[in-house]
Amino acid sequence: MRSNKVETSTNETNAIEAYGRVLPRVLLKMRALFPIAAAFVIFGCATTLAQGAVPSNIANAVADQNRPDEDRQRDADRKPAEVLTFVGIKNGDQVADFIPGTGYFSRILSSAVGPQGHVYGFFPSELANFIKRPLPPNGSTPYPEFKNVSVIAAPVNDFAAPEPLDLVWISLNYHDLHDPFFAPADLAKINKAVFTALKPGGRYIVIDHAAAAGSGLRDTNTLHRIDEASVKSEVEAAGFRLEGESDLLHNAGDPRTANVKDPTIRGKTDQFILKFRKPKR
Repeated sequence: MRSNKVETSTNETNAIEAYGRVLPRVLLKMRALFPIAAAFVIFGCATTLAQGAVPSNIANAVADQNRPDEDRQRDADRKPAEVLTFVGIKNGDQVADFIPGTGYFSRILSSAVGPQGHVYGFFPSELANFIKRPLPPNGSTPYPEFKNVSVIAAPVNDFAAPEPLDLVWISLNYHDLHDPFFAPADLAKINKAVFTALKPGGRYIVIDHAAAAGSGLRDTNTLHRIDEASVKSEVEAAGFRLEGESDLLHNAGDPRTANVKDPTIRGKTDQFILKFRKPKR
């Protein structure tokens, strides 16, 4: 099973380990001497941690009353508060939502980065033929209630942003870039363009439907899944470092052999979350 990975310095690790050794002994002594008081302290710490787990900017973004009902109905499966907490969205971040789809995450990101931040929804021009309708005009604001979202429309190989970015986000669409309707998409060029668009230390988030381990790119156009090892290899080749991965959207009950639109698994596929970082130097 995948798990969240956090990088810490040696000093930080030693401090955490020492704290972990000392705290249980302190609490045991408290419980022996003051059982009721100790219980309240332990309960209070747990409650504080639980309440503080999701930063307020993210919690408020998910609770934003301007989000449409159809978005809210998807929250239980997509876990936006937990996912954005893992990603580390902050007020003032400049973000690109690469292939926003219906705008589910663009709207949440918009509220989470606040008025000092901005979300650029990148709509590759190749999508117009696939979805059989015009794309939003370049520079337009596609969601009236979310003023800090604007459209970038360009060929997929020409991705770029008008200012340095803190984050590029692609959710459930990375695999599509390998498929015929996006031809001649060049993943090496696209990932390098993402790398260039980010500030030093910027993050690149890839969420996608998991294919069978070792399957590579075999299932991108049939099952609409991709082997996460292939994503890691391609993105790291552009200069990124894999900083973390999360099992928040992992579903052990998904055999990874069905099309993601199959009614038996739709909306509940096994998904991986990969967090890459552009090195600061």
